[in-house]
Amino acid sequence: MKSKKMWLSLMLVLVVAIMSACGSSGDGANTSSNNEESTASTDNGQPKDGGSIIIAVQDDPKVMNPIYAGDRVTLTIDQSLYAPLFNVNDGKKTYVLAESDSFSDDHLTYTLKLKDGLKWHDGQPLTADDIVFTMDSILDEKQHSSSRSQYVFDGKPVKVTKVDDLTVEFQLPEVSAAFEGALVSFSPIPKHIFEGESDIEKSDKNNNPIGSGPFKFKEYRPGEYVTLERFDDYFAGKAHLDSVTYRVAKDPNAANLALQNGEIQMRMVDTQDYNKLNDTGKFNMLTYPEGRLQYMVFNLNVPSMQKKEVRQAIAYALDKNELITASYSSADFAEPAASILTPDTLYQTDDVEKYDYNLEKAKQLLADAGVSNLKLRLAYTNTNKPQTSQALYIQQKLKDVGIEVELLPMDGTAYGNRTLDMNNTDFELSFGGYIMGYEPDAYKSLFLSDAAYNYSHYKNADFDKLWSDAAVEIDEAKRGELYKQIQQTVANEMTVYPIAYTKAVVAVDNTYGGVEDANPKPVVMLEDLSKIYKK
Repeated sequence: MKSKKMWLSLMLVLVVAIMSACGSSGDGANTSSNNEESTASTDNGQPKDGGSIIIAVQDDPKVMNPIYAGDRVTLTIDQSLYAPLFNVNDGKKTYVLAESDSFSDDHLTYTLKLKDGLKWHDGQPLTADDIVFTMDSILDEKQHSSSRSQYVFDGKPVKVTKVDDLTVEFQLPEVSAAFEGALVSFSPIPKHIFEGESDIEKSDKNNNPIGSGPFKFKEYRPGEYVTLERFDDYFAGKAHLDSVTYRVAKDPNAANLALQNGEIQMRMVDTQDYNKLNDTGKFNMLTYPEGRLQYMVFNLNVPSMQKKEVRQAIAYALDKNELITASYSSADFAEPAASILTPDTLYQTDDVEKYDYNLEKAKQLLADAGVSNLKLRLAYTNTNKPQTSQALYIQQKLKDVGIEVELLPMDGTAYGNRTLDMNNTDFELSFGGYIMGYEPDAYKSLFLSDAAYNYSHYKNADFDKLWSDAAVEIDEAKRGELYKQIQQTVANEMTVYPIAYTKAVVAVDNTYGGVEDANPKPVVMLEDLSKIYKK
């Protein structure tokens, strides 16, 4: 940044960065609905309390602990179990657990003060000790939290100390434009529960989580559901609903039927199903930009994918507009993507190689690489309708350049486990998607050479250094140039093929109110379920 004022302005608009294949941003949702929300209220004009809601999710949570949450399902459930320090929507910060925060004049000390009277679900006080413990756990390499990279700058971790019961100080190793944005995804875990655990991720205590959010854990039946009940001592006021149940519904067709029958009251739906559900008049259909990139990744663990010309040839052999139409029914739900950064991310640019459809160029690149009769395996989640459509399209399209594609539809859990295997050679191509938010530093957890979510397994020390330099650069022009180089590198190397920037579609039974107050939000559907009530 060229001035302190500009730097502070940038920090104000940072939003949540979620690592893993998925992430979360706090951009304000552009919502549309086929029903105007009516308000059922008591005599004093307030929404009525009581009742429950059943929300469909695609799989079981991985581990109900926010320092490990990276997939959509776990993040969605954790949103109700654990409270963050603050949220940022449309550049506006809203404090949750935090009362205030500030930087020192040299921007190397960040002071955060908690609200008084905060409680964990077991009634114990939530204090600065929990903030320090959580950050130390994230930074402890033995705990292997995928959030760690967000708090390490140029190889040096942030240090956190307790000032008093409600105040902590974070000491930055150097000035960083990325730090506050990383804190948007920080939700503390209780020190009195996890202190002394040698492996927090595998601790049995995650099976009965103690959080600080508006709903507390009640019951979990793997493969079936997770039920939460209202936490009456929630600092921001108790929720309207008595309980929330997240039902595991892996089959989207069965889930849609359950939605229409009233067995489920909310779920994120595929765009192909929008018209059918909207036409029933039973649902509030929320459609909003999710800040999400849907992509195809090349697995460089497999020798046939290690030649850049082959990867580029595959990119040129695909018509992205046709691929989007085949996947999402309409361009209204997705737009072609060129960059690995989404349009809502700082320093995103489309000024990179776009690989417009060019069949002859694709054939020439394969010839130059000395490759013919190539056989590839394409893996994807078998219940994901857009991915299934994309797989069929790519299989047919690559025949035109002499590439045979074997389709490998997989159960979502098995697919996730295979893609996370750093030594995976079971397939050459796979699909994925992520939501990382406004702060571009969050993306490095997907692209650094040793990152768990680097599904392409592309390793390049110079590329890693670009990410490290960009995280701490506060000159706006210089930082923008570094992120442009990062985007150009991925495009030129073609380790990831960006397909589309997609929109979310969430169907909510129109017998529920408070949807707009709950704030439609990427990844987790609604930011604050405490605002939802039964009409």
